[in-house]
Amino acid sequence: MLTILIPHYKTLSLLKLCLQYLKKYTDLNKVKVIVIDNNSEDGTVEFLRTVKWIKLIERKSNEQEEPGPMHAKALDLGLEHVDTPYVLSIHTDTIIANEKWLDFLIGEIKKAENIAGVGSWKLEYVSPFKQVMKHIEQFLQTKIWYPIIGKKDHKISGLGDNYYYLRSHCALYRTELIRKYANGFFDGETAGKVLHKKLIESGFEMVFLPSEVLIKYIKHLNHATMILHPELGGKKTATPKAYKRIIKEMKALNYEEMLNIESL
Repeated sequence: MLTILIPHYKTLSLLKLCLQYLKKYTDLNKVKVIVIDNNSEDGTVEFLRTVKWIKLIERKSNEQEEPGPMHAKALDLGLEHVDTPYVLSIHTDTIIANEKWLDFLIGEIKKAENIAGVGSWKLEYVSPFKQVMKHIEQFLQTKIWYPIIGKKDHKISGLGDNYYYLRSHCALYRTELIRKYANGFFDGETAGKVLHKKLIESGFEMVFLPSEVLIKYIKHLNHATMILHPELGGKKTATPKAYKRIIKEMKALNYEEMLNIESL
């Protein structure tokens, strides 16, 4: 029914947590799981070779290849091996949290034949108060402050070239439509961005699922990869406050207990 693509780079503990919860809440007879390792060289490949219910793709670095996000390229490499009607991309910091997650996502994409993809822009709960304040901030930026300083608003999320799209931490697609109307996940931009636009331009609908609904089934430890590995994301993301948040969220998932399970 579905193939799950999980790119990975040097976050083995997160990957183990992701796989443990995926196995716990998923009927593995209904899905195929492909993990694409981006040349981690940290013992990940040796471990993943012992996990019998996944397909492992070992992506080696290649200085001759065209430059671009290795995450998106890993998804495209995995896509080459997909032979199911649906394909789901997730991150290693995406955690399955409910045994009904698969039925929920498949049910959403099957609501209409014209739906090419369902998923999330940001998988986090934002209180109504914060939502209102965000709208006020955006209004002030675009209508007052930016015109005064002569700054364009294209950097604001949702506007112009910075449009919303289904992000790869949770995005389910109809496989045949990706292949027919897009060039895969990497097309000169962040994973899935151009793909999203091309599917809409081809007349299909892309559905953003409300975060307050989706988080009942799937949780996302936002920026966990870069927070736990500052060398990947830089100091702006990997702040002490962000690190404390991630550790708190991981404790809520009983990560120590899950990682102590002897095998997958």
